[in-house]
Amino acid sequence: MVISKHNNWNNMAIKRTQLRGIAGIDEAGRGPMIGPMVVCGVLIDEDQLNELASIGAKDSKTLSPSQRLRLRKKIEQISRTIVIRKVSASDIDERRKHTTLNEIEVAEFIAIAKSLKPKELYLDAADVVAERFGIRIGTQSGIVFQGALVVSEHRADSKYPIVSAASIIAKVERDTIIKSYHEMYGDFGSGYPTDPKSVKFVRALVKHNQKLPPIIRKSWDSVRRIVDEESMKQMKLD
Repeated sequence: MVISKHNNWNNMAIKRTQLRGIAGIDEAGRGPMIGPMVVCGVLIDEDQLNELASIGAKDSKTLSPSQRLRLRKKIEQISRTIVIRKVSASDIDERRKHTTLNEIEVAEFIAIAKSLKPKELYLDAADVVAERFGIRIGTQSGIVFQGALVVSEHRADSKYPIVSAASIIAKVERDTIIKSYHEMYGDFGSGYPTDPKSVKFVRALVKHNQKLPPIIRKSWDSVRRIVDEESMKQMKLD
């Protein structure tokens, strides 16, 4: 899906000179019950696009940790600007009292788009309607009114190397944070609710009546379910 036009073309050429390069935005850690969500934007000059593709930038989920680390260094060398925004578990919990995770992600994407001001922006859509997501990021960041091209698609990280680059940086950043948490709290796995090690970690804390640390997303259904299950077990024992 492409958004590329704003009807008022007067002064558009002048405004577009304020834009620069090609950018991609993606996130890592939207779904886990432990740890932050990391949103990353990567901006490169147009003449670096082929080089970005040639280094093997692709969907971070298809790469090993060592491959992601190696590619991150190369992406940093090629990039003009990299913007990383980290939304902690406690921040997610607080913001979800008033809004949805989708809206949190929209706000982070908008902030990065405003910062990068690209001529072309490629997004991994965080909405079931990719077009709606692209329209919101493009208009609320203001870049479409300056003549920017915005492309918003599902699985854009597997289609566009510039989005792959953002995906890789975001994933490496989150992995680094999770590793530091392991050093503080022990190895709880990936933090995803499908990871038995992560579930066991949260369940053990609840079972022993320990306060859940701020790295755990207490607003997550999977965490609430564990709390409810352990409470029921305790009630039966009483």
